[in-house]
Amino acid sequence: MSEEFGVAPAQAGWLAKERPRTGVIDMNGAKTLLQDLDDAIARGTDESRARALWHATDILITGRYSDDEISMFGEVIGRLADEIEVAARTQLSELMAACDHAPLNVIEKLALDDEIAVAGPVLRDSTRLDEKMLVESALTKSQSHLLAIAQRKSIGEAVTDVLVKRGDQEVVTSVARNEGARFSGSGLLHMVRRAEGDSILAEQLGLRKDVPRHIFQQLISKASEDVRRRLESERPEMMAQIQSSVTEVTGDLQSKFGPSSRSYFVAKRVVTTQYRQGNLNQDSISNYARQHRFDEVQIGLSLLSALPVDVIERALMDRNREMILVLCKALNFSWDTTMSLLFLGAKDHLITARELQDNEREFSRLKIETSRSILKFYQSRKTGAGADAGRQPELQVH
Repeated sequence: MSEEFGVAPAQAGWLAKERPRTGVIDMNGAKTLLQDLDDAIARGTDESRARALWHATDILITGRYSDDEISMFGEVIGRLADEIEVAARTQLSELMAACDHAPLNVIEKLALDDEIAVAGPVLRDSTRLDEKMLVESALTKSQSHLLAIAQRKSIGEAVTDVLVKRGDQEVVTSVARNEGARFSGSGLLHMVRRAEGDSILAEQLGLRKDVPRHIFQQLISKASEDVRRRLESERPEMMAQIQSSVTEVTGDLQSKFGPSSRSYFVAKRVVTTQYRQGNLNQDSISNYARQHRFDEVQIGLSLLSALPVDVIERALMDRNREMILVLCKALNFSWDTTMSLLFLGAKDHLITARELQDNEREFSRLKIETSRSILKFYQSRKTGAGADAGRQPELQVH
């Protein structure tokens, strides 16, 4: 056995530091080498094991191997990694993080190391880590581990869901700033909640181009004036769209059917009585819509949503159907009822199949909690503007 490495003299050359970084070891050569390295683990000193580790790593990184051969390297490197100190494991992690064919068992071992100096390079940079392993690390390890994951070039929804729930302020802000991160609807909602009182997070979230308008709307409804001003400067197109939906009405908007007409006041009296008796609900609105009774619908929705009639009218007739979708979801209306309202407000009561499918998809994606938050934002911006709707009640859900 070689005194330096604890391996047979004939194989010691494979481990010499001067070994040229060229060529590919064939399968038999790799097996022989790995067997000798395994012997070094069993019989060698701490120093020889460390040398064996670096040479095995060097050979792996500079060669091209099959999956089976890589797995064999992984067995040996994994055993050697258990025997070395933190500083050496950190160096190994840096090498493995940059290796696109690093053994999976070694990558996973490093990623789950309690020492962030060891786990960090792999968690940040390794392309060999799958989503399942990232989630496991995010669920069980320290905030420093979460921060390393938040800095990856690409992060899937399952991982960001954990980061935004478990992560501290630095982690959540980092993942919000990461353009390669993707968020689920629930993940974005959690971020919005965490952004309350956190102007840095609110601004970072508001700057993301992938935040849907209804989420952006909820975000700015809870943001400080400073954050709103900054977002208005950075996202003028988004703010303009939102503002157009909630701009105060300076004058009375005439109803499509004439709010001053006798039929309108008759409808108002009937629907208001129905509301006071507790009989105004989704079924009532749906029936009115199917009969094309526009006055009854807008008055009824005004009472149920605590929004002025003119706002309801615009929501029904606006070509952008987002507000009516949000309103229906906030009131917990079914898609059938929502669809009847869409047809009621459409030109000539006609909607293309494609548009209807798009609206249904958007309606399904909306969450009741989100929609109610947006509705409260509308209500706060319309305070005192709804004289035509009579007493503005709190949001009612039937």
